[in-house]
Amino acid sequence: LPAQSRRKGLIDIHHHLIAPDYRKAAEAAGYGTLPRLSPELSIAEMDKNGITLGMLSLASPGLWFGNREQSRFLARSINEYGAKMVRDYPARFGLLAALPLLDIDASLKEIAYAYDTLKADGIGLITSYEDRYLGDAVFAPVWEELNRRNAVVYTHPSWPACCSKMRDELNVSTVEYATDTTRTIGSIVLSGTAARYPNIRWIFSHGGGTLPFLVSRFEREEATLKDKQRILPRGLRYELRKFYYEIAQANHPGALDALLRLVPATQVLFGTDYPYRPAGEAVEGLAAYKISPADRQAIERENVLRLFPAKK
Repeated sequence: LPAQSRRKGLIDIHHHLIAPDYRKAAEAAGYGTLPRLSPELSIAEMDKNGITLGMLSLASPGLWFGNREQSRFLARSINEYGAKMVRDYPARFGLLAALPLLDIDASLKEIAYAYDTLKADGIGLITSYEDRYLGDAVFAPVWEELNRRNAVVYTHPSWPACCSKMRDELNVSTVEYATDTTRTIGSIVLSGTAARYPNIRWIFSHGGGTLPFLVSRFEREEATLKDKQRILPRGLRYELRKFYYEIAQANHPGALDALLRLVPATQVLFGTDYPYRPAGEAVEGLAAYKISPADRQAIERENVLRLFPAKK
């Protein structure tokens, strides 16, 4: 595409890659049949919907299946697969590299490899790892390094440990995914992680999950903090308004109204959740929403370009 066309197109911050090794491992672990995906299929979907750039990240259920060696292998395999897509189609893709997060030493090595060798644009994580959310103190060495690198960290929900065996009429992703995003936001904020590592730019999927609807409950938690000056020296709302939120599956008026009352349009990003949702769903949802031209342009692409200026 000509440079002018690339600048004008939508940018999808929530575009999954499904590497062959990852598909094989997830299916063997009992997570069903994952979509068959290729660079050509991604580009065809993007072209159909006016999307010029897709930022690639790991799909659910993440790469942790109970084995550290496998997790390290999958992180490297996924990242090299994604980096090849970027090399082959540099105008169409960016890479948010996966980490074997429960293995801290391996994660630190993968950060160095992803940034310094593969030239990744940022990091893509799952909202929880076994029973640990992202504010857990065990992850501090990873946040220290990502803070040093001024990293952009995208998060995506998966099967939370608490709810993996629920048996009712609802798929676990219908409710628990959004809730897991909300819980990890709470973990990052109320543990002091957000304030302690201010250079990390956090992105949360699906409009922040249920956060816009539960923010008053978060404020009650804030009011009871015993060490508020250390944990939230600038306050809860300050940290929540620093985060970024993308609109995949949150592109209808109720979700957008709630999100844009919580944060300004500068913190909202366009996302599709392809291939788990058709890209047209997010395109049409945002197009139908009444918003100023400047805010629309910001959400569709300019906010992402502020986070990733090399993609201009």
